[in-house]
Amino acid sequence: MRADAHQKVTPTHLKRNAYLYIRQSTLRQVFENVESTKRQYALRQHAAALGWSQEQIIVIDSDLGQSGASAADREGFQRLVTEVGLGRAGIVLGLEVSRLARNSMDWHRLLEICALADTLILDEDGIYDPANCNDRLLLGLKGTMSEAELHVLRARLQGGILNKARRGELFMRPPIGFAYDALDRLILDPDQQIQHTIRMLFDTFQRTGSAMATVREFRKSGILFPRRIHSGPVKGDVIWGKLEHSHVLRVLHNPRYAGVFAYGRTRARKNLDGASKVQQLPREEWHTFLPESHPAYISWEEHERNLKRLRESAQAIGSDRRKSPPREGPALLQGLIVCGKCGRRMTLRYHSRQVGLCPEYVCQRKGIENAEPLCQRIPGAEIDRAVGDLLLELVNPVTLEVALTVQQELQARLDETDHLRRQQVERARYEAELAQRRYMRVDPENRLVADTLEADWNHKLRALSEAQQEYDHRHEQDRHVFDEEQRASILALAQDFPRLWRDPATDDRDRKRMIRLLVEDVTMIRGQQITLHLRFRGGAERSISLPNPLRSWEGWMTDAEVVSRIDQLLNTHTFDEIAATLNSAGFRSGKGRRFTARYIARIQKRYSLRSRFDRLRTLGMLTLGEMAMVLGVNPKTVKIWTAHGLLKAQAYTDKPEHLYEPLGPEVPRKAQGTKLSLRRSVTSIMPERLKEVQYEA
Repeated sequence: MRADAHQKVTPTHLKRNAYLYIRQSTLRQVFENVESTKRQYALRQHAAALGWSQEQIIVIDSDLGQSGASAADREGFQRLVTEVGLGRAGIVLGLEVSRLARNSMDWHRLLEICALADTLILDEDGIYDPANCNDRLLLGLKGTMSEAELHVLRARLQGGILNKARRGELFMRPPIGFAYDALDRLILDPDQQIQHTIRMLFDTFQRTGSAMATVREFRKSGILFPRRIHSGPVKGDVIWGKLEHSHVLRVLHNPRYAGVFAYGRTRARKNLDGASKVQQLPREEWHTFLPESHPAYISWEEHERNLKRLRESAQAIGSDRRKSPPREGPALLQGLIVCGKCGRRMTLRYHSRQVGLCPEYVCQRKGIENAEPLCQRIPGAEIDRAVGDLLLELVNPVTLEVALTVQQELQARLDETDHLRRQQVERARYEAELAQRRYMRVDPENRLVADTLEADWNHKLRALSEAQQEYDHRHEQDRHVFDEEQRASILALAQDFPRLWRDPATDDRDRKRMIRLLVEDVTMIRGQQITLHLRFRGGAERSISLPNPLRSWEGWMTDAEVVSRIDQLLNTHTFDEIAATLNSAGFRSGKGRRFTARYIARIQKRYSLRSRFDRLRTLGMLTLGEMAMVLGVNPKTVKIWTAHGLLKAQAYTDKPEHLYEPLGPEVPRKAQGTKLSLRRSVTSIMPERLKEVQYEA
């Protein structure tokens, strides 16, 4: 310690406490490097020599066994910083800078607080005042060197690990189902029951497509799953218990089951609070990827297919909507539609109509995230109807073949399950016999050991009895169900699938479950027409093209054939006459109603059809005023002559209002006192609706 050390210690410092901070990086160092711990505790003598009493010297050793790389989990260091900040510390003692912190951020924060609180820092080399520029510069260099030293040590260790990993020789704890042989080579576990259970897990997931469904299948069949103990007095033993969801996910995500040695699949990053966050890396960023490095349970292609299924059905992975299970509602393709434009999964909306709930498939994720217009939206009633018809077409011809295939699969699955249950009974019998041999070999005089072994033997015998009873019960139950119920139900379902599908009593959720047994997903894109691309479970594909659905108002429009007939009838009939003609012929409006004169008038205006007035005027017919001017008579006289057949006229409204045909060679004339019938010979037939009226001039 330098000679000027006492000059930096003032009475103000001595009035406050002295804090001795003690730390070792690991518990192993605490138990093995005891000399370093003694040296740290010996710093109390330095504090006493500087003038602090033993009551003022406070030892903080709660961080023994904690790394100094971060202050996040070091309660002792956080307490030290708090005491300094409150002005209760006159000096902080540490054997060296690395004991206080190996992180520049934590170290410089402590220096800043000490400088503000006028607190000294002591190590083996001397006393430093953080408020002094030279002392602070020296302390900063020491902190930087301490952090660099930790980096160098870590780099050396990490370099050796990475070098072994590149060769695939790095020892890693094998997952359940694998073991190391005498030559440190990874092999399949010699226990055949473990191998069969792992293979059944993959087969069940391949069949169900769900991790939770796999757990339910194991629970339903009463099959136990192995777990290896990695610590404690029974380290290395295998215990059997119920399969859990986390076990399935660990097995499915681990590439070692596909025969791949992989290293560097995760990366740890620190947050602002110092806590570490583990990030999963994509396949391209793994440090080491060595396929076919050891025996495998599945192929790499099957492993990738399993991960793809998990991503599709997982709710928390990715920003896309998950592939949801069947729910209520009439939408047949709920959760299966993929947008053909952006590749995202389309969501579902329902609209209430007179016929009930009408589904609509909407791609709205991009619009929600970026406030952009919807990618596409398509009414789903016609789409569901077309897909249902396609399923009936595909399933119906091959019903018998499908039924036989399903029966064979159930039989193979049942045999495999029965084999695993039988292995569980054999294992329980072996453990009971082993406990019996241990009890028989014990010295009868050693009653304490004999009683313990006898109790263990009885426990194994009870476990054997329970396993045997469970096996017998399951065996009989499975045989009965398959022989009598499953065979009949499968054949009936295969033969009656069209009837069941069309049955109104069939629930919407049941239809969705049936379609998920056949269809993987449906890609849909809307352009000039709607194109559907269906991918089936067996790998087959099918495309369907449908016309774009009509808008609601387009569905109410009058049929084009009716509009064309109205256009023809306008040449010879009025609105009321046209309505009567159409109704008698059985035609109806777009809303299914009978035609009226007002409805015909709206259609004529909506479709810009030429009016009957314009059509008659095109033929050269004259109005009432024009005819009166040509004849030189009063318009009322024109109406009278028309009623008596002296003039030809055609009605253009239902009032009626008429247009008059041009005059021929014989023109009616006024002749007072002469009968109207004698003024002109009538050669045309009067309209039936005009009544003959006698008029005396």
